[in-house]
Amino acid sequence: MKKDKQKVIGEKLSDERLKALLTLQSAAGGSRDYHILLRAYRYLRADDFARFIPFFLEAGLDLNARNPDGKTLAETITQHHHGKPYLKALAGGARH
Repeated sequence: MKKDKQKVIGEKLSDERLKALLTLQSAAGGSRDYHILLRAYRYLRADDFARFIPFFLEAGLDLNARNPDGKTLAETITQHHHGKPYLKALAGGARH
């Protein structure tokens, strides 16, 4: 891998990079809010996900958005072994 193309691990993401997730669009017919949450869950570390949730809420988006199967993100990740800190961030956001 070229030196200028090295993968950066552990980089702290700026607020601007986190907010960029809010511009994502979902596939036709899917919930945009759920899509954004799912992508954030898949691609952010737990601490960055926790920082992202207030931006998500400030944008007027819904933490309880549902996927095509009718599940919220919290319901989707409940059974994931690494999901606990993400569930905590979702629960904290729901209290605001």
